[in-house]
Amino acid sequence: MGIKKIIAIASAKGGVGKSTVCANLAYAFSKNHSVGILDADIYGPNQHLIFGIENLKPEVIEVDGKKKFTPLISHNIAINSMGFILDTAKAAMWRGPMLSGAIKQLMESTQWGDLDFLFIDMPPGTGDAYITVAQDLKPDHAILVTTESSLAIKDTIKSKALFLKLNIPLAGYINNMSSSICPHCSKTINEEQSTQKHDPLSELELLELGTIPRSNDLLNFKLEESTNLFLSSYNMLKNIL
Repeated sequence: MGIKKIIAIASAKGGVGKSTVCANLAYAFSKNHSVGILDADIYGPNQHLIFGIENLKPEVIEVDGKKKFTPLISHNIAINSMGFILDTAKAAMWRGPMLSGAIKQLMESTQWGDLDFLFIDMPPGTGDAYITVAQDLKPDHAILVTTESSLAIKDTIKSKALFLKLNIPLAGYINNMSSSICPHCSKTINEEQSTQKHDPLSELELLELGTIPRSNDLLNFKLEESTNLFLSSYNMLKNIL
């Protein structure tokens, strides 16, 4: 059976919470489906940190004469990441061909088994990594992540243009960190606007899959609690993907 659907979680802008969104969507889908995560963010892999498995290593097995990684299982999700391989104290310095080769090898060298959904946590930018994923991994859909910052929206428009050029369907976008939740009463905090917010919906012209607030549960990687914030996104996506 293999992998039924591959979903790329992407944004050209770094720091918009793409990895957190990817982890929470995967966790939401894992309640009713078999799910995996490929952490393709070569520059700064984070999925092993979000799931608290940074001190573990995937087992290497032999399949048909080839060495394969067995993905680590956390919260019923199969995970493989360059974070298991890279030195956490050093910056990853990759040229284009090395970057593309690493992503492809990580995907092909992992014994994923049968999955309903494989979520790919993409690196920021719009370069070689996107082309590699599009041509070699062939996602069925992409989900974009942005904030209400004008800079994030402008870079997300670039992501949209690139995915369309690569003929990868866009399921929509998630507006992340759109508000704040009080850690004491769990109500939305009335925030004074020190900077002007922009409306991603009008500028991106894509389906809005959800607005996600800032919360302590997200900050502290409490997936069971924070995934409740993604239920409406999950309910929309399960009818699209």
